[in-house]
Amino acid sequence: MTTSAPESPTAHLGLQQSLQGAIDRCAAVGLRMSHQRRLVLELLWKEQEHLSARDVFERINTRERRSIGQTSVYQNLETLQKFGIIECLERSGGRLYSYRADAHSHLICSATGRIQDLNVQLPGDLLAEIEARTGYRITSFTMQLMGEPLRDPPKPANP
Repeated sequence: MTTSAPESPTAHLGLQQSLQGAIDRCAAVGLRMSHQRRLVLELLWKEQEHLSARDVFERINTRERRSIGQTSVYQNLETLQKFGIIECLERSGGRLYSYRADAHSHLICSATGRIQDLNVQLPGDLLAEIEARTGYRITSFTMQLMGEPLRDPPKPANP
């Protein structure tokens, strides 16, 4: 299995991963680009992390000095996720949101809980074997990998 390094939206400005692409997808599905919705999108693209709704609320309000309400953050995150503009991961501690909505995999640090996006390509022979065993044509996939740091673990993002 080959794994490519995580790409940042600044390194790969494809339609799926660019902020402008997300804004364009909102327009395509008929979502109005309100000031609050734009703040949520901008924060997710800037942070490039998996954040809770509370994290999004607090970071926007720290930066913007209380320019968005908690209900507005929750509603915008849910709407953006519903229309496939952003990703939502269901975790035991609640939902986490991220700027990516394309099919991709995750590496979860067992020491800190931090989630890292991965772009993984499976070898063609492995995909062919899976298709032969299951009788399904594989059109996309995601994997969730758990791991521990090979070096001293980083400090938790949310202690």
